[in-house]
Amino acid sequence: MKKTIITIERQYGSGGSIIGQLAADKLGINCYNRQILEMTAERCGIAPNYLESAEENVPTSFLYSLLLSANPARTMEENLPLSDKVFLMESRIINEIADKEKSFVLVGRCGSYILEDRGCFSVFIYADRESRLKRAIEQYNTEEKKAESIMKKADKRRETFYNVNTGRVWQDKDQYSLCLNSAELGDELCAEIIVKAYTEYNKRFSE
Repeated sequence: MKKTIITIERQYGSGGSIIGQLAADKLGINCYNRQILEMTAERCGIAPNYLESAEENVPTSFLYSLLLSANPARTMEENLPLSDKVFLMESRIINEIADKEKSFVLVGRCGSYILEDRGCFSVFIYADRESRLKRAIEQYNTEEKKAESIMKKADKRRETFYNVNTGRVWQDKDQYSLCLNSAELGDELCAEIIVKAYTEYNKRFSE
């Protein structure tokens, strides 16, 4: 299958968002990242930061069952916890974008899972702990004493949101088309590799 969309999952501090934008610029296509959360927040009438925090509160199946039994008259979607509603709404928005745009880059939001049937070139960006902490402090302006705690919390949120909504393991590199160590390669080279691999892969289906 020709893969026209690039999806990027990334560890906090690995530079995945920057790399995604660089790759999109090189290809002349749009890059979507936090815009998806903001679009979801606008539709729901809820602040983006509140929706983002909801991703950390994924319910257990036991609690979800109790919720359903307590509200039998409500529809399935109405019964869903906010974390699941966020995923459903984001999935709709992402698919709407895919309907309108032939190619784009999507950072996060379980994109590799949501767009799998449409054909996506999935990338995972990672780096060692020290390099990620350094980026968080120097580029994200994170307080040094809080950097490690913020990094762990962000990774846990992303991992939980991904694992629960996809039934997969976020850091299982076998599921991605390409995995890159940004600390070893640098942002610019990572973007170049993504573009090259994406372009060469798709040539197979156009010759």
